[in-house]
Amino acid sequence: MANNFKMIAKTLYGFEAILAKELLDLGAMDIKQGNRMVSFVGDKGFMYKANLCLRTAIKILKPYESFKVNSEQELYDNIKLLPWEDFLDVNGSLAIDTAVHSDIFTHSQYVALKAKDAIVDRFRDRYGKRPDVDLDFPDLRINIHIENNYCNVSLDSSGDSLHKRGYRGATNIAPINEVLAAGMLILSGWQGQCDFLDPMCGSGTILIEAAMIACNIPPNLNRKEFAFEKWKDWDEDLFEKIEESAMKKIRDFSFKIRGYDKAPSAVMKAKENVKNANLSDFIQIEQKNFFESEKENDRYLHILFNPPYGERLEINVEEFYAEIGDTLKQNYHGTHAWFITTNFDAIKSVGLRASRKIKLFNGPLEARLLKYVIYEGSKKKSKQNN
Repeated sequence: MANNFKMIAKTLYGFEAILAKELLDLGAMDIKQGNRMVSFVGDKGFMYKANLCLRTAIKILKPYESFKVNSEQELYDNIKLLPWEDFLDVNGSLAIDTAVHSDIFTHSQYVALKAKDAIVDRFRDRYGKRPDVDLDFPDLRINIHIENNYCNVSLDSSGDSLHKRGYRGATNIAPINEVLAAGMLILSGWQGQCDFLDPMCGSGTILIEAAMIACNIPPNLNRKEFAFEKWKDWDEDLFEKIEESAMKKIRDFSFKIRGYDKAPSAVMKAKENVKNANLSDFIQIEQKNFFESEKENDRYLHILFNPPYGERLEINVEEFYAEIGDTLKQNYHGTHAWFITTNFDAIKSVGLRASRKIKLFNGPLEARLLKYVIYEGSKKKSKQNN
């Protein structure tokens, strides 16, 4: 227990509960949900495991120090007092990310600048030289969060956002964030228990995340690097054991995961990304217009997709969404169909009543994840058969 410490997993709005469940399933302790974050307790090995295995986390932060600040000088002085040489060599490099919600500090970039000055001045005073700033590949990434006059300083164990899984080389116009895709799949109840279809698959992100959930593949297995690999206490043997243990839990999948897109360029990009993720055995992608397609068999089908909103493509939104509803009603009986949209007016054109509406955000845009249950024949008949 002595080696345990508190960590914070940052996430997207609406995913706090499913991230807490992921952490519980992984073996985290003292789990507490917050706003777009979940705090928890674990050891160094668990920090490695959280970065490797969590599907809905964006960052894993290791809180370092907290203090009150009422001026820029206080911020500078408090940051300079911290023994940064414990984490960083004088010849190393650093980067600082900031989030500020305060009347005292109004510019996050300025907070980052003051914090950087404090750290490099400490090194210069002690060693006569200073570390460099490297925003892309630093040896130490620091996170500073100021709420009113309370400052939290954390070490960022992830580095690049954890949505950057490492499999996506090619994208279409507006690819969906991998964490958003994984979270939507989990919210939809997808566990790999049936056939799956993304009928507007774009660059294949939803398909890849669906296959990784179905096979219990760690989502960040393809990542080239985590920030903790540059930390002074980096334990490569421990990380390899964690990775090996996670890979032993990978399971087989006996159903079909399919993707359609009518654009040849999207199909090509999606196939390339699926290949990068080593999932070609599990995912089939075809050039096909969803509106000209139909369900291929009588088995239950799970559909989840991210249709164009009008920002991405020149379309008549009302007609497009009406066609989504018509295609589902006529050609996809025995289906649970989920999709995300930021166009709330367009929802009215679908012509079906959503059984669930979940508020999410796609980037800065407020969105709804909608569920439509497409019955075999009439709803009444379906109930009689149950």
